[in-house]
Order: sequence, then structure tokens, then C-alpha cells
Amino acid sequence: MSIDLSTTYLGLKLDHPIIPGASPLVDDADAVRRMEDAGAAAVVLHSLFEEQITQEEVGTIHHMEIHGESSAEAQSYFPLHERFRFGPDEYLELVSRVHLAVAVPVIASLNGTTRGGWLRYAKLIEEAGADAIELNVYDVKADPATSAAQIEDNIVGMLTEIKANLKIPVAVKLSSFFTSTAHLATRLDEAGADGLVLFNRFYQPDIDIEELEIRHSLKLSSSVELLPRLRWVAALTGRLGCSLAVTGGVHTVEDAVKAGMCGANAIQVVSALLRNGPGHLRTLVDGFRDWLVAHEYESFEQMRGNMSLDRCPDPRAYERANYVKTLLSWKHDL
Repeated sequence: MSIDLSTTYLGLKLDHPIIPGASPLVDDADAVRRMEDAGAAAVVLHSLFEEQITQEEVGTIHHMEIHGESSAEAQSYFPLHERFRFGPDEYLELVSRVHLAVAVPVIASLNGTTRGGWLRYAKLIEEAGADAIELNVYDVKADPATSAAQIEDNIVGMLTEIKANLKIPVAVKLSSFFTSTAHLATRLDEAGADGLVLFNRFYQPDIDIEELEIRHSLKLSSSVELLPRLRWVAALTGRLGCSLAVTGGVHTVEDAVKAGMCGANAIQVVSALLRNGPGHLRTLVDGFRDWLVAHEYESFEQMRGNMSLDRCPDPRAYERANYVKTLLSWKHDL
């Protein structure tokens, strides 16, 4: 049976919705070719960080290290600039090489938290050949003087500044820690975001109580982390004009199906590929197709969003009812 798996994400026509997200697996042209050979419909490159750009231009990281080393308790909070594999110029070269090496869309990633001159690199990335940019705004505000409104205004301002200078689409990658995710999503949609990526993972360093240092250890995700992504994609589908992507917690065919049913236009996979290798992408794509065929769908678009809140006549009542049912579902085995 022939089935149409195609989707439109950020205005880009993709053969199917499953794509590798930003990770070390796509840090050179050969690695990206392997992803394409494994069936990737598009590729998200790893991030160029605001700190890399400001370090090169004004020595910001060096300045932070001087102050960080003045206290044993603080010395491990800030990254040494040698730990960044690529500088800004090398990143632009990577974008250019990958653009020439593969036929699928190449989505670059900018990771930062403030408005400023570093955002001009978005234009340089576009000129290097990127088909789109993912703006990753991961930040944890610990200053009690910073209000929720200020945080949202800053993110919207960053997007507005980038969009004013680009022709290619821009997606904004958010964390799940906002008082009103739907309100911020609507503001970003109105400000011109071509897509939203839900959600950035919240990395939590540990503490070495003997050495007084911060321990950094990246733990891969599991399917359990998919649940908040499903909730918010389901809540936003049909209410925004921009695309929606799920990232975080997609490991199995069933995970990908759930993301599509909630309304995702694209489904990003990272930890599953780090754990199982690029070939796992082919397993997911083939399994996704087989599932749709077995359930008699003619296309991905026919299935997409069939479990979204937009299809529910009273979304608020639906949410409250499921909240109550979940609380009452636990049973203690005597």
C-alpha cells in the first residue's frame, strides 16, 4: 500500500516528519551524510553558542573565568573556551560544507539568551547555506529581580531582531518552564516565528561536596520525558499559524506516533540515536510507515493532530477530567 509520509515544517517540504535533532552526531559533513543515508528528512546541526561568539569578539568567557577562579565554590560554573569544538568561523564553514554535501534541508542552531551583536551571526549562517535556523533560548533565571514578563519580552525581542534580517525560516526552541506556555507561544507566533520546538531539556548539574565543584554529566532522555511535550503540542495544535516540533523523549515508533497524533509537524530524535547509532533512524522511519499502513491511514497528514485538544469541544474540561482520572488511577497492592 502506498502512503504519503510527507510533512511541511518551517515551510520546508519534508519526505517524512522524523529528523535528527542537534547533537554531536552531526558535527561534520560525513556524519550528516550518514544521517541522510539512514533516512533523515532534514538535519538540525549542533548549536553555535552566544558565548563562543562573544568570547571571540570581546573576550567575555575569559572575563568570566577570571572571576570564577577567584572562589573555590564558583570555579567550575563557567565553561573553558577550549572545550568548544568549533569557533564561529568554523561553524560557518561547517554549515557551508554540509549544505553542499546533502540534499535534505539543513537547519542550523543558534543558542543564546540575550539581545545583542552576536545575533548578526544568524545572517552569516543564512549566507553560508542554511535552509532554516533554530533559535535555542535555554536559560535559567535565578535573579529574583527578573520578572516573567521581562524573560518573555527578551525572547520575543531576540526573535524579532533575527527575523528582521533573514529570508530563511526561524524556529524557536523553548523550555517547558513558563507560567503560560500558550501565551508565549502565541506571542512568538505573532512575532513571526515559523515554528516552535518543544521542549529543551532541563540539564541539572550535580555538586561534588568534597572538591566544591560542579559535576557535569549528560544523561540521555527516556520515553517518560515525552509526556509534557505531547501535552503542549496537543494544546497548541490548530491554534497557531507556525509549525510545531517535538524534541525530547522520542525513542520508539510508538513515541513518534504519539507525537504525530498530538499534532507535531516534525519529530526530532537525539538520545535514541546517541544510544543506538544513526541506523536507528531508519528503524523509526520504517516502523512509522508500517504503523500508519497497518492502521489504514493514507497519509501522515490524515493522522496528524487527531488527538489534539483542538479536536476536543471543551479543552479545559478535558484537561481537568484527565487530571482527576490520573490522580485516582493509582492503586496500592495490599
